[in-house]
Amino acid sequence: MTRKDRIAARFGAAQGYEQAARVQHVVARELACRIAARHAPGDMPPARILEIGCGTGFLTRELRRLFPTAHITATDIAPAMLERVARRMANDDRLSLHRMDAEAPDVEGPFDLICSSMAMQWFPHRARTLRMLGNLLAPGGQMALSTLCLGSFRQWRDAYARAGVVCPMPDYPTIEQLQAEWPACGAGMWHDAETVDTPATPLAFVQELRAIGATHTDHAPATGGQLRRVLAAAGTDGPFTVSYQVGYGLFRRAAWPGVFVTGTDTDIGKTVTSATLVRAWDAAYWKPLQSGTDDAPSDSMGVRQLTGLDPARLYPPAATFGASLSPEDAAHAAHTRIDPAMIALPRHAASDGPLVVEGAGGVFVPIAENYLMIDLMARLALPVVLVARSQLGTINHTLLSLAALRARGLHVAGVILNGPPEPYGRSAIERHGRVRILAEFPAITPMGPDAVAQLAARLPAWELVARDAP
Repeated sequence: MTRKDRIAARFGAAQGYEQAARVQHVVARELACRIAARHAPGDMPPARILEIGCGTGFLTRELRRLFPTAHITATDIAPAMLERVARRMANDDRLSLHRMDAEAPDVEGPFDLICSSMAMQWFPHRARTLRMLGNLLAPGGQMALSTLCLGSFRQWRDAYARAGVVCPMPDYPTIEQLQAEWPACGAGMWHDAETVDTPATPLAFVQELRAIGATHTDHAPATGGQLRRVLAAAGTDGPFTVSYQVGYGLFRRAAWPGVFVTGTDTDIGKTVTSATLVRAWDAAYWKPLQSGTDDAPSDSMGVRQLTGLDPARLYPPAATFGASLSPEDAAHAAHTRIDPAMIALPRHAASDGPLVVEGAGGVFVPIAENYLMIDLMARLALPVVLVARSQLGTINHTLLSLAALRARGLHVAGVILNGPPEPYGRSAIERHGRVRILAEFPAITPMGPDAVAQLAARLPAWELVARDAP
């Protein structure tokens, strides 16, 4: 019997799951609340939902309440669990039940929402599984997950330590580990929260773990005598407090393949870099917000002149302003304001290849009140190409920008350095920023189509960038 078979058998035999799984019920409700918060009134509800590790249906029932018309495919590795869902939701004709190992998904996408509550802690290959699930998402689709994190069961682990017995419980990941495992096809964030349970006694805690089937371990379990010592160390009088450190992860897949080009400063070379990416990858181009047209031609026009891009692959900005200011201030100078919700996304299809999106200024440039460029980047969920100078001062500016991007869950595809080669700065950015340098662009005069073609030859192929995982 394989490890997966043993896990399935233990959960399948857990007849007391519904009564004993108090924390699982709490976490499923909390995850459902977080899913609901991501769907604002007026948003299209998900039409197809995939649930991983449905158990007896705590989250499944919450999903049905939230999205009454959605088709839900609920999966679990234990057939007995699926049978219990079938009995509880017998009249739901928009529910499909499917036995599946999440680490070898055999369902056909795309899904608008993929979710899982308290199942990921059983995955030995999380990052690979997340990549496969991300590939099942529709463009713009979301994943919503919860799992146990480092710090869970610390009181029980302390009892083992006091008893001098090796605790057989698995080691759970940190939030930072989970954050690093998101697939590169979108943007996601993990947050942790503590849920406290109070079984009647330490022995009741052990019995409830057995009742829900959560007793599989890759380490040798405590013998009878060892367990008695642990129970004595935990204390046998009165309730026993147990902490569950739960990570909640929300991820959005990008609407199309491509990158978002931003910089550590203004006039850093984002437009030339964008043109080079367009040329190298045969990509389309979009500048969502354009300002400064009173002083110079638009960046869109510049990219077209540098690349000879077909006008049909040059998407018009959502808004254009004459003043050479941040989008927010340029809009104010034009006696208007930008509504971020009204930034119309281009009708670009994944089959048309990658899309290069160029931002304005750096990551914290204001677009509107309480809305910065990085908020738009998070909405689009595209991997980011960060453009920086190569000269003195670039280390601080670049590392600050990388930290800001990662704090919002954005995947950084790489950094492009503009200017004379500076090996010390490059090395520091690679090491401390944990990022690769996609290319170093020397200054070329005059800047024109031939120069862009020379720079494009320095870039890795789109296929190499697109398949890279964090």
